[in-house]
Order: sequence, then structure tokens, then C-alpha cells
Amino acid sequence: MSTELAQSGAQALARREGSPWTGLWAVVYKELADHLTGIRMQILETLMLLTAVGTVYAATQSIRQTIGEDPFLFLRLFTTAREPLPSFVGFLGFLIPLTAIALGFDAINGEYSRRTLSRVLSQPIYRDALILGKFLAGLATLAITLVALWVVVTGMGLFVLGLPPGGEEVARGLLFLVATLAYAGIWMGLSMLFSAVFRQPATSAMTAIAVWLLFAVFWDMLAALISQALRPTQYGGVAEELAQARLQLLLARFSPNTLYAETVIALLNPAVRSLGPVLITQLEGAVLGTPLPLGQSLLIVWPQFTALVAVVILLFAATYVLFQRQEVRA
Repeated sequence: MSTELAQSGAQALARREGSPWTGLWAVVYKELADHLTGIRMQILETLMLLTAVGTVYAATQSIRQTIGEDPFLFLRLFTTAREPLPSFVGFLGFLIPLTAIALGFDAINGEYSRRTLSRVLSQPIYRDALILGKFLAGLATLAITLVALWVVVTGMGLFVLGLPPGGEEVARGLLFLVATLAYAGIWMGLSMLFSAVFRQPATSAMTAIAVWLLFAVFWDMLAALISQALRPTQYGGVAEELAQARLQLLLARFSPNTLYAETVIALLNPAVRSLGPVLITQLEGAVLGTPLPLGQSLLIVWPQFTALVAVVILLFAATYVLFQRQEVRA
């Protein structure tokens, strides 16, 4: 009996030899190829490209008369809206979550429904490499899409405006790109988490979309109602109203939409000096309308930026732990 136990223990150790990341890049390349060639992503990428071209063209028509007046003309390509089209950032805030959810809602339960998970893990590939490879492939797909859109916007600006962007404009645009990727990573991580929780892809997709609608449509209203209930302005004093406004802003920042919006506002509008309630005494000595250096703008949104990245890491960690505890043959 002791010999059999020793042999089984030796076999278990032999099966677990090697790095847990063996096969990681094979999973990444395979998933990336599936994403980029799949009809789902092709439809979403076409829609994003058309909306980008339409919104940026409308923005260029609105700002062509301001050439020479605005030192950050290229940044306005991302934020300028012209009726009936919203700004490019406004379209991204709507389409990026849907694209990210489409990449992750069947990442795990899709393998169960196709009965391919046990066959994949029977190869020299650990669960660690499989789940991380799927996550990295989704982020890489989103990064490729966002970089392509950024290049299209910059190219259209060069062609229509006839002016090259400055170094600080390029740096702010790249930071905006990174913040958008982190924002997209939140929704992809959330959809992958629901893909591990629910066995039906339709259920995980609908749950992820419901959470997105909660934060996109209803969260600001809930934050206002909760702040009014917890901090009522009984006597109408300035201190009470300021406390209520600060509480409402704090509650609103539990939404990734608010964090992303504040990050984008400070990065693409150098004139922004604060993202919360500001007293008149705090503006003494400040020249309003003067653009801030990039470092100062980054300091303003550093908490929001790091919060976006932290949420991505937490969602992936939760998905990783849940997937490790699941029965592969179920």
C-alpha cells in the first residue's frame, strides 16, 4: 500500500513539473487570431471605424476656423461634438464596453458548451496559462482596435487641418489610449468573471450588459438619491450643500464610467484644474483658462487612473480563483 501511495505521489509530482505558464503564448496567439478573424469582432470594428470617421469629420468642420487660436487643436478632435453626432469620446464610452463584453462573455463557459475545455487541458497547458492567455488575447485585441482608431483620428486631423500635433498633444493622446484600454479591460474582466460564474453564454452576456446599463444610466441617479438621504440640506447652508455634493461625487466614483470620464476630461482638456467642487478661495492666484502641464494634469487624475487599473486586476484575480476551483469535466 505504501508503495502504491509513493508511486501515485511521484506521478502527481511528475504531472505538475514545469512552469504553470507553459503554452501561454500558444493560447494568446490562437485566441487573438480567433478574435481578429471572427465575424463578431469584424462587425464591431467596422461600426467603430464608421463612427470614428463620422464624428471626427464633424469635429474637424467645427474647429477649422480656430486654427492658430488653440494650442491644443488636435485634442479637440476627440472631444468636439457637432449636432446630431456626439464627440468621438462619447461614442467610445458607448461602444467600448459592448466590444469588451463581446470578447469575454463566452471565454470560459463557451469552452464548456463546446466540450473542448478538457481536451485543451489534456495538452501540456495548465489552467493558469489558459485563463491568462484568454485575458491577454482580449486585451491585445482591444489595444489593436484602439490604436487603429487613434491612428485614423490623427491621420484625418493631419489631412483636414493641415497641422501636425505637438509633442504634448501626442503624449496626452497616448495616455488617453492607455486609460481607454484600462476602461475596456474592466468590462472584459467583468464579462469573463460572469463567464466563469454562469454556464450559459447568453446568461453571462445579459448579466454583463445589465451591469453596464446600471452604471451608464442609473448610477448617477442612485448616487444623487443616496447623498440626499445621507446628507440632507436641512438649513440650506453652504457647508451642508458642499458636503452633499462631495458625498455624491464619492458615490459616483464607484462607477467605472465616472472614473473614465474624469480621466478623459483632465487628459484631453489641459484647462481643467479640478474634478470636484471648488471654492472661490481655492482659485486665488490661478489664471483661469491657462492650460496645465501634462504632469499636473496627470496628478489630478492619478487616483482615477490607478483605480481603473486596480479594478482590472481585481476582476481578473477573481476570475482566476473561480476558474481554478471549477471542475473541468463538469
